[in-house]
Amino acid sequence: MEKLILLMVIFGTCCAAPQDLSGKVFVFPKETNTDRVVLITPKTRFNSVTTCLRYQSDLSRTYGIFSLATPTFNNDFLIFKGNAESDISMRARDMLAVFTSLKLDANTWHSMCATWDSSTGLAQLWVDGKATTKKFVQTGAITGAPIAILGQEQDTYGGGFDAKQSFIGMITDFHMWDTVIPTCEIRRYMEDKHFSPGNVFSWKALDFQVKGKVLMELASEVM
Repeated sequence: MEKLILLMVIFGTCCAAPQDLSGKVFVFPKETNTDRVVLITPKTRFNSVTTCLRYQSDLSRTYGIFSLATPTFNNDFLIFKGNAESDISMRARDMLAVFTSLKLDANTWHSMCATWDSSTGLAQLWVDGKATTKKFVQTGAITGAPIAILGQEQDTYGGGFDAKQSFIGMITDFHMWDTVIPTCEIRRYMEDKHFSPGNVFSWKALDFQVKGKVLMELASEVM
């Protein structure tokens, strides 16, 4: 029996209802300009944003982790691994902040939360329990029907993917809120303790579509 237990392989199909993905991971196994997970929400306004996820990759090049586009901006909210091994870029309403000197060892699971406050324009990253310096990105709410994607970076609304920016690795425990959640909640997430699930996207009730060859496996087999 294979060591890794394959739960599902979905080629361009969608889920009929939100699923509880507790204990599971998405596996992005190859460089591609097609394979991705599309996250579905009816929300069309985000006064602020917090996203949290856990991921592992061995890539040294750039890659998109989470991309949210609207008809107004292709990069209305983006988390992107930069060229430098220790850099993560964040965009909000198409404006950029770069967080440097992060410890992002390859082939290691990392917990990452990103926050952005639309009223102040301030953004911050948390990586493996440590908070970065806050940086200014942009003010003003995100509005419009969102297309939210794991594993690719959108250069157009819902498309424009570049294989050389695709994510290869594993992602789990993705949550998104339309507020900057309290520090104590971020710490609970980082420590894998009880926290309030995302009110935009929740790993415990995720509405999503898989496009291409993205696999789902038991987290216990890969973490």
